[in-house]
Amino acid sequence: MRGIVKERLFTPGPTPLLFEAQVKAVTRDLHHRTEDFRKLVRETVELLRGYFNTKNDVLLFASSGTGAMEGAVSNLLSPGDRILVGTAGKFGERWLGLAQAYGIEAVKVESPYGKPLDMDEIKKCLDRSGPFRAVFVQATETSTGVSHDVKTLGALVKERPETVLVVDAITGLGTTVLRPDEWGLDVVIGGSQKATMMPPGLSFASVSEKAWKAVEKAKLPRYYFDFAKERKNLAKGETSYTPATSLVVNLHGVLTYIRETGLERLIANAAMLADGTRQAARALGMKPFAESSPANAVTAICAPEGMDSGAIIKEIRSQFGAIVANGQGTMKGKIFRVAHLGYFDAVDLFALIAVLEIALTKLGRKVDLGSGVRAAQETYLKHSDEAQRAGEAA
Repeated sequence: MRGIVKERLFTPGPTPLLFEAQVKAVTRDLHHRTEDFRKLVRETVELLRGYFNTKNDVLLFASSGTGAMEGAVSNLLSPGDRILVGTAGKFGERWLGLAQAYGIEAVKVESPYGKPLDMDEIKKCLDRSGPFRAVFVQATETSTGVSHDVKTLGALVKERPETVLVVDAITGLGTTVLRPDEWGLDVVIGGSQKATMMPPGLSFASVSEKAWKAVEKAKLPRYYFDFAKERKNLAKGETSYTPATSLVVNLHGVLTYIRETGLERLIANAAMLADGTRQAARALGMKPFAESSPANAVTAICAPEGMDSGAIIKEIRSQFGAIVANGQGTMKGKIFRVAHLGYFDAVDLFALIAVLEIALTKLGRKVDLGSGVRAAQETYLKHSDEAQRAGEAA
C-alpha cells in the first residue's frame, strides 16, 4: 500500500514558494492608492534593482513574463524596423512570434536545440545584415537547459549606438551571474514564478538609458505595457493601473529574504543543484541534453534509449507526487527537465534523485540504487568545500 504522498514541484515555473512571504501576502490588506502601498512599491522597486544587479530603472507589471517580453517589442520598435533574434529553443522562438505579431522583420541566428548560440555567427550577422534596431535573446533557454553568452553579446551590441540588447532572463535572474550595467544589457526581463519563489502574476523589466532613448523614438502602439508611463508612475510609488497588491506584498517579502540571504548565495545554490543533477544523471547512465554551456536554472536530461520521457515523469508523479517537466515541441518524450530555481535545497536534490532511481527501476531499467544519490552527495560536498575555502580567503 502506498503511504502518504506530498506533491512537490521540480518544474521551471511555477516553483516552490517561500512560505514566510506567502503569509505576509495573505495577511496584509492594502489599497493601492494609499501612502502605505506607495511606500511598499518604492521599497520593492529598490529591492528589484538589487535583484537585477542594476542601477537602471526597473518596471513592474501584473502579467506573466511574456507580457514584459511583448512590452519590450512594442516600446522599442517602430514599423519598418528590423531586429536580430538569437534562438535555440521554444522561448527564443517566442521572440520571433512576437515580432510577427507586430509586423516586425526578424532576422534569426539559430543554434540546434541543446546548443548555445554561436557569438561569432551573431557578430557576422550584425556586421553583414544590419543595421538592426534591437537584438533579442535568452540568458537561459528554459526549454533545453542551455545558457547563452550574453556578456559577449553585450560587448558586440555596445559597439552599435542605435541597437539595443534585450535579454529574457526570466529563468536567468537568481540563477546566473548577470551584470546588466557593465555588460550592456539594455532591457532585462524577469518573472515572479521563477527564482523569486512566489506565484505567477508579475513581470519585471530593467531599462537602460540607451533603451529609454529608443523608447522615445519608437512608434509601435502600446497601452497597458507602456514603459514610459509606468516609469513615471513608479517614481511616485504608484502603478498605472490596479496592481496585483497581494503579489507585490509577496514580492517585497521574497526580495527582502534574498537581500538578507545574499544574491550570490542564491546563484551558488542553483549552480550546486544543477551540477549535482548532471552528475547524478551521468552516474545513472543518462546524459544531460545541454552538454555545452549548461544552465543553472534547469537541467534537461535525455531519457534512456527506447524510453519515453513521459513515462518517467508519470512514474515519478504517480508514485511520489514529484512533478518534473517534459520536453517541449520536438523534444517532448525525449527529455525531461528538472528545475533548480525557486525554494530548492540539497535535500530536495537528494530526494529527487532517489525517486528517479526507483522510477527507472520500476520502468525496467537496470539501476545501481544509490549511485545517482552518491554522485549528487559528492557534488554537494565539493561545492560546500569550495564555498568554505572562498569564505576563508575573503
